Amino acid sequence: MWRRPVIPSRRFGDTGGGLFSSSKSKSSPILSIALIIVGVLFLIAYMYKGSGGFVPLDSVTRVEGGDYLCNREVQRAIPILQQAYGDRMHKVLHVGPDTCYVVSKLLKEDETEAWGLQPYDIEDADSNCKALIRRGGVRVADIKFPLPYKPKSFSLVIVSDALDYLSPRYLNKTVPDLARVSADGILIFTGFPSKKKKAKVAVVSKFGRAAKLRSSSWWTRYFAQNNLEENEAASKKFVQASTKSSYVPKCQIFHLKSLN
Repeated sequence: MWRRPVIPSRRFGDTGGGLFSSSKSKSSPILSIALIIVGVLFLIAYMYKGSGGFVPLDSVTRVEGGDYLCNREVQRAIPILQQAYGDRMHKVLHVGPDTCYVVSKLLKEDETEAWGLQPYDIEDADSNCKALIRRGGVRVADIKFPLPYKPKSFSLVIVSDALDYLSPRYLNKTVPDLARVSADGILIFTGFPSKKKKAKVAVVSKFGRAAKLRSSSWWTRYFAQNNLEENEAASKKFVQASTKSSYVPKCQIFHLKSLN
């Protein structure tokens, strides 16, 4: 009985034209090693980013125990503030934690001089911050006591992420003093109240107490009780500039007049 001849099957490796050709089989170990290396690098980058690496200083303000949202917001708002305050941004004092980052950002603006006041000792300052301290651009002082400046020393005073840690007793001293050293106004950046957010232990230890984020109505009553008037002209210009630039603040911003 005649049988049909069996044609030997063609193996992909013999012809070199298949999906798993011999040349590709030889390179597969190298490809695997390369993929492993790339994966490890991505994993390291992800972990490093989570610890604060690869993040520009002007986009995240880093301190022990957490990020201060409103310090970052000041940096975002600088172009808007320039439009709202114009020439009054010529000589600026910023008061708040990590003030070195804000001062560095302000100094990049044309015709703007900037100083900073750090409300607690700086233990892990970087080289840039240390240089600002040596030159006297940044000072360390407890804001619960009289500020080390003469009346109307600055055209504008900006304070962020500092008043939230003061009790009403010290607020009654500090806020009028901030207004005292300004000639053209004071800006207060403060967080929105949230029941879900709890202060970390490291943050509490820095200021001696947990942050207490107060509502807009609370601040309005407080300003009225201390004879601090809203700077309506600056507030209106700020809103107009914000609308034009599609800027939405993540903090409460209060525009106040200086004390006469």
